Amino acid sequence: MAKRSSLSIRIVEGKNLPAKDINGSSDPYCIVKVDNEPIIRTATVWKTLCPFWGEEYQVHLPPTFHAVAFYVLDEDALSRDDVIGKVCLTRDTLASLPKGFTGWAHLTEVDPDEEVQGEIHLRLEVVPGTPARRLRCSVLEARDLAPKDRNGASDPFVRVHYNGRTQETSVVKKSCYPRWNETFEFELEEGAAEALCIEAWDWDLVSRNDFLGKVVVNMQRLYAAQQEEGWFRLQPDQSKSQRGGKEQVAGCVSSPKHFQRTGPGSPLTASARGSLGSLQLEVRLRDEVVLPSRCYQPLVQLLCREVKLGTQGPGQLITIIEETTSTDRRQEVATNLLKLFLGQGLAKDFLDLLFQLELGRTSEANTLFRSNSLASKSMESFLKVAGMRYLHGVLGPIIDRVFEEKKYVELDPSKVEVKDVGCSGLHRPQTEAEVLEQSAQTLRAHLGALLSALCRSVRACPAVIRATFRQLFRRVRERFPSAQYENVPFIAVTSFLCLRFFSPAIMSPKLFHLRERHADARTSRTLLLLAKAVQNVGNMDSPVSRAKEAWMEPLQPTVRQGVAQLKDFITKLVDIEEKEELDLQRTLSLQAPPVKEGTLFIHRTKGKGPLTSSSFKKLHFSLTTEALSFAKTPSSKKSTLIKLANIRAAEKVEEKSFSSSHVMQVIYTDEAGRPQTAYLQCKCVNELNQWLSALRKVSVNNSGLLGTYHPGVFRGDKWSCCHQKDKTGRGCDKTRSRVTLQEWNDPLDHDLEAQLVYRHLLGVEAVLREKHRELSGDTEADAVPAGSGEAPTDPLGELLQVLQDLREAHSASPPGPPPSEPGRLLELQT
Repeated sequence: MAKRSSLSIRIVEGKNLPAKDINGSSDPYCIVKVDNEPIIRTATVWKTLCPFWGEEYQVHLPPTFHAVAFYVLDEDALSRDDVIGKVCLTRDTLASLPKGFTGWAHLTEVDPDEEVQGEIHLRLEVVPGTPARRLRCSVLEARDLAPKDRNGASDPFVRVHYNGRTQETSVVKKSCYPRWNETFEFELEEGAAEALCIEAWDWDLVSRNDFLGKVVVNMQRLYAAQQEEGWFRLQPDQSKSQRGGKEQVAGCVSSPKHFQRTGPGSPLTASARGSLGSLQLEVRLRDEVVLPSRCYQPLVQLLCREVKLGTQGPGQLITIIEETTSTDRRQEVATNLLKLFLGQGLAKDFLDLLFQLELGRTSEANTLFRSNSLASKSMESFLKVAGMRYLHGVLGPIIDRVFEEKKYVELDPSKVEVKDVGCSGLHRPQTEAEVLEQSAQTLRAHLGALLSALCRSVRACPAVIRATFRQLFRRVRERFPSAQYENVPFIAVTSFLCLRFFSPAIMSPKLFHLRERHADARTSRTLLLLAKAVQNVGNMDSPVSRAKEAWMEPLQPTVRQGVAQLKDFITKLVDIEEKEELDLQRTLSLQAPPVKEGTLFIHRTKGKGPLTSSSFKKLHFSLTTEALSFAKTPSSKKSTLIKLANIRAAEKVEEKSFSSSHVMQVIYTDEAGRPQTAYLQCKCVNELNQWLSALRKVSVNNSGLLGTYHPGVFRGDKWSCCHQKDKTGRGCDKTRSRVTLQEWNDPLDHDLEAQLVYRHLLGVEAVLREKHRELSGDTEADAVPAGSGEAPTDPLGELLQVLQDLREAHSASPPGPPPSEPGRLLELQT
């Protein structure tokens, strides 16, 4: 059993940001930090004060995290990026909102005294004495302090205040992981209410010292405990916030009342809401206690039995689940169910059942799968989970070409911009007809290349997707067999493949991981027109599609040709028999794709002694479920760097260690069992966190995983982070093996998906019981027999019994750690 926390984050848009550039605009992007650790960077939106990002992330975290902060910055090419403002949400705030927060939040100024991080290790004792007791405070060490100096470190020291007296530790130069091991004593006065205050500071020779954080200890609790030792989380100086009347804690919003809940149609004006603008967010915290697999077996077996029985089943649990699921939860529930059945090898059967249910209640062919039904949402999730690599293979080269060409493309005469063409000295205005013709040629070329790539991709399409489309094609043809509905089975397939998968990916390649940055305005228009053309092909060039936008007529020859190509492609795609499906699945299982691959820079050390030099060499790395390998190029022969079973930790490296950012370390053991470290540099913070996440996930079950590590390097005779001289000693910082990002190619977590399905069903249990009473006709059926009694014979009754058993299993599980209290004396972080 394990408690798991995850954050679902959607950064929607910003409004009324201040202008940071001389042109009266800004180039905004967002950085997301969890407890001051950067984990996400959005793309930059150029030259705007009202940026739209629309980026979604899911982050898995340890349950002990405290806050998540969203920083909005202005990107500058020649100088340091400007900080515009931030929004900070405490864990307690998110925990108080079961459905999460959705709305606008005001950006607040970033105060250096509130930007604190790290923890300090203290030992506190009440020592008996004559005539009075004494307070003994031992300042042992600190970790992960904020770097305040240009060298990427700090020069920290500690001040201890009590009862009008102040004592200081020595200064540790150039370290964010200092060790002091110094002890101070104070006389205790009986009945004194003054708290013990420990402050960390960065010492500066010329300018004033920088505040690093503080801890305030409740003496009454210490009197009761007599002795405490552990890691205290450093807190900001709230005195300025209190004087200003702010109702915030640590610069974070600690109550939902601080949010402005407005819709997109109610933008916040800078004059009315503050000069820093606002940020629209969707953030949801989910804490789940995942029980052992055996506890979920009755639920999984019951749902699998219903799917196997199909429409012949007596209870139709899947239908009831759909009826009791609200529209706003349908996508989430569809994804959870889809992943559960995918893990059981029943995704195709589950979707086939949904196809039959929707066809059974559909009378008009032109409305088939057009609503946000459970079938439509489940197919969307299915294609993203099972088909993302296929999508990248087909669309990737076409999207790259559009971004690289950056041509001006426009087919709508009302939007055409006439520009000058020709060589130097011979400029002439380009006519509207020339712009339209060149645009049509460009789009015809892109559309033709896309359709050709799609037609060649039949064998590359995953077998489970082909088999699912085969079932869809057959079911629709059986439901609409007459000749007038000849195209309906093809449109049913393209409604998912083109309209809900390929077209959205073309319009927003960043959101489908096809590009690292959002498209500029010109490229976005080209992608939009290309997506419209793909939709017209997917609709089989219907008259309705042509009538909507008559200016798309120049593409009609290519569209008509594409319809024929697409129908031929679908005919081949669904022509897969059971034996071929099994053979393809077996082949793909033997050729498991890499978990992650890409270009990284590996650290190399040359020479010895005073002539030692170091550099980073560019190589292509590939991470599989067996090893981390490298090669000179993607097509070169790979050499194994680290066997997966030997990985002990994957963590970030301090920027000062190599005077470079985005460096990670993989700690492992070699064949002789000796500890080794590989240092790898990534090109951006997102790539760094993606690699760390992938390495942590594939090594999560390794034996001997480290609990601590050194974020610096061992240079000369000591570690650069904490200055300790024992190379093999205990690390000075804790590892973060549970901080990972959700990726589309993550392995399925069967127990978690079952827990999420259970959690949803528990939320609609009252509705299920009411439905059960209606179906059974028993007004007294308010409860389901439990314990060793005879199990109900109806599936809905069985489901209610399973929910009751799971609820009892959760109640019997050991309670998790209590939530943190603002006045709590100590919170152990180890």
